Amino acid sequence: MSEQAREPEGRSAQAESPRRRADGTLRLGTRRSKLAMAQSGQVADIVRRLTGRPVELVEITTYGDVSREQLAQIGGTGVFVTALREALLRDEVDFAVHSLKDLPTAQPADLALAAVPVREDARDVLVARDGLTFTGLPEGTRVGTGSPRRMAQLNAYARGHGLTIETVPIRGNVDTRIGYVRKGELDAVVLAAAGLNRIGRIDEVTDFLSVDTVLPAPGQGALAIECAADNASLIAALAELDDPFTRVAVTAERSLLAALEAGCSAPVGAFADLLADGQTVKEMRLRGVVGTTDGSTLVQLSTTGPVPETYDQAMALGRELAAEMLAKGAAGLMGERAH
Repeated sequence: MSEQAREPEGRSAQAESPRRRADGTLRLGTRRSKLAMAQSGQVADIVRRLTGRPVELVEITTYGDVSREQLAQIGGTGVFVTALREALLRDEVDFAVHSLKDLPTAQPADLALAAVPVREDARDVLVARDGLTFTGLPEGTRVGTGSPRRMAQLNAYARGHGLTIETVPIRGNVDTRIGYVRKGELDAVVLAAAGLNRIGRIDEVTDFLSVDTVLPAPGQGALAIECAADNASLIAALAELDDPFTRVAVTAERSLLAALEAGCSAPVGAFADLLADGQTVKEMRLRGVVGTTDGSTLVQLSTTGPVPETYDQAMALGRELAAEMLAKGAAGLMGERAH
């Protein structure tokens, strides 16, 4: 049975309001995909341990789950998020877990980003036939990805190394995407390491793509845990899951994306990492890239500064790098810049 057609294992989203339930059960809103269920289940386990309260998963179908169009066509931004946020605002779920890279950059005033847990591996990975690595791909290799960001950087790398590849737009869950390779329809697909880690399939990776080769999507590998902004007790409980370093890093990355006025389906990569001297973290480096999907033109810049101590400092770091990228011509490469 398809993931969309499956009956929810939890109660329906129209059941009684969770805040008024006598047994104190917290209800966690999640997309129905195998990956979403896995990462939400991991968060649920932690919240149960932290709060001592039962946590029940409520499966919600989003527009991005049922549409078969390419993300760039349906807008990308928010298509996996809106239905979950509406359930929060209707008080049908207590909190929701998102892949942070799917969140629009503007945070609604009535919802709180209560926690950004420790980030998983942010890299992209290759799953290729015959155990091939990226640098070992033969001429004319067909590589599947639904991401203009990945297409731009893969094609640029191939051009720079005298390699000819064909990037093929695909959609679908992990099984569907890897299935294209297993059935011989594609030579390779590019996926996020974090997702494969969370569903226990990292051993199928044939190559990890260094962030020096392919910058990930802003926020890739990180989760976002949201709840109603007026639920102070739950915000306090969920704050235990927050990782300050992950939060400032993804805040800087998403600030860059917002300042470029690009949606999450635009060909924008960003990654902030901490630079350490021995055991002491000294600085944070933010790297950004924008490119045409054929890889013929890239604007790639970086900036390094003190580790941001506040939200405003992290936002400023992203805006500064975005301004430099725009001055280098980034706006003309995105195709969906807001007017």
